[in-house]
Amino acid sequence: MSEPIEAFKNAFKIPELKNRIIFTLVMIAIYRLGCHVPTPGVDGAALAQKLSAGGGLLGFYDMFSGGAFSRATVFALGIMPYITASIILSLLIPVVKSLEDLQKQGAEGQKKITEYTRYGTIVLCIIQSIGISVYLQGLGREIVPYPGIGFILICIISFTTGTAFIMWVGEQISERGVGNGISLLIFTSIVSRMPNAVYELFNLVFISKQLNVVKGLFLVALMVLVVAGSIAVTTGQRRIPVQYPRQVKGRRVSGGQRTYLPLRVNQAGVIPIIFASSILQLPGTLASSVKSPWLEPIIRELFVPGNWGYMALYGILIIFFAFFYTAITFNPAEMADNMKKYGGVIVGVRPGKATADYLNYIMTRITLSGAIFLTVIALMPELVYMLLNVPSWTIVQFFGGTSLLILVGVALDTIKQMEQHLIMRHYDGFSGKGGRIRARRGF
Repeated sequence: MSEPIEAFKNAFKIPELKNRIIFTLVMIAIYRLGCHVPTPGVDGAALAQKLSAGGGLLGFYDMFSGGAFSRATVFALGIMPYITASIILSLLIPVVKSLEDLQKQGAEGQKKITEYTRYGTIVLCIIQSIGISVYLQGLGREIVPYPGIGFILICIISFTTGTAFIMWVGEQISERGVGNGISLLIFTSIVSRMPNAVYELFNLVFISKQLNVVKGLFLVALMVLVVAGSIAVTTGQRRIPVQYPRQVKGRRVSGGQRTYLPLRVNQAGVIPIIFASSILQLPGTLASSVKSPWLEPIIRELFVPGNWGYMALYGILIIFFAFFYTAITFNPAEMADNMKKYGGVIVGVRPGKATADYLNYIMTRITLSGAIFLTVIALMPELVYMLLNVPSWTIVQFFGGTSLLILVGVALDTIKQMEQHLIMRHYDGFSGKGGRIRARRGF
């Protein structure tokens, strides 16, 4: 316990790291203040009271926005439009030749793709703002006293500007702070709502007694298991033994020893869950304003949490994006070529194509196990809510599921970056001298 505390003390002894931490905290504070700036024309208190009964269509949206949607603040859309735009660009890169060429151009190409992502974010914000404004108007005049075109325009301007500002804050944190900015904003949104979830669980178990003690203890135990499992899978690796030949250059001898190629069990991190939830939210948001006797049951079954159709579609999307994102970030052919170039061979496998096929085979197997784990974690709140009859969606959402997985992943990623600064300046990291915390690929 003393090692992490000492590491935090050492972090503030390094001027650059201290400035980065302070800058990150300031930007997070600005973000949280913005989550409470009301949108003109909406009674935020009445809306929050109306949406507090359950998860509803936009339960994940409210979680990722830190409760900003349930209060209809200027940050109501949160960072999800940016994530959705990133998904669309990621899907288009392997298909559109010009985008694929941009990706191969290195930093300059990535800068152009980021620019396209920003433009896509603004377009999605406008579309989602229209859908949400129509949805809010449909809740009645106690929520929107003065509906009409003017209110829709106000929502478009407020929500789009809010998301653009959040996007800027995330980029600033990534560039001048500690950790991945977008991931940290999602982390902050989830953490901001956890005290309310703890109080609600205490209230249901000990005050109103709507939930018995056994179910309450089960939820707490589930939270511990999810956190432990998330840490194990997030840091888990399959180590492939690689042998490099001995090389003599003058008086210097290098190589000639066996090393290991670490393949991550959960290469994609929490990105498949975020991608899948984003894909489900967009059509659900647009369809919420459609009044059709034959369309509404389909929308309710596929896009509203708490239904078996939604759970099946959600699970399929998570598995798909787990393999898709791993295929983008892990190239076995390129890795095999690099190993062959430096004379490295996997023990018992021929260099070249055989090595690429072997790496692809191993990665497919471990990606499947990681994808199944992500699916179980993501669907756990749905199952608990349906099977145990827990009276509050907020509780099951925070005591077992995606939120805990995101918290663990982002925390490990941020600590890893801080640890690198400490090690560079000859300080012990958070894990002491015995090991190092493995990083993950954040969003």
